[in-house]
Amino acid sequence: MEGKVFKDKAVLRIDKGEEVIESVLKFAEKENIKLGSITGIGASDDIVVGLFNTDTKKYEHNTYNNDYYEVTNFSGNLTMLGDKHYAHMHITFSDGNQKTFGGHLDKCVISGACELFIDIVDGNINRQKDENVGLNVLKF
Repeated sequence: MEGKVFKDKAVLRIDKGEEVIESVLKFAEKENIKLGSITGIGASDDIVVGLFNTDTKKYEHNTYNNDYYEVTNFSGNLTMLGDKHYAHMHITFSDGNQKTFGGHLDKCVISGACELFIDIVDGNINRQKDENVGLNVLKF
């Protein structure tokens, strides 16, 4: 993984075999990015996505690792949870038949290339657990 910060933007390349969320968090910590939005594209052969069940307040997970997948979109944000960097990301990707899948990103290991752009916001927004919803929501 390599990246570069340009004033209020950052560009991040995640290499083959590296996991996206781990890489984003490592980069955010290194560059002290506490708030921003993330977009990107890439390729993977090992993806785990979740769908939040509002009744049980738990994520239901699906694993995709039996094909090569074109990631048509990563989107998300960087905030803080206490004193730790927090990446909340979603993913849309397609298989070899152009069947498309998506959801809350839990894991994505890059099989080819990944390019992410981060719009950095000069500020800090934290998160807190909302017991009524069951999620870590933005705290203002």
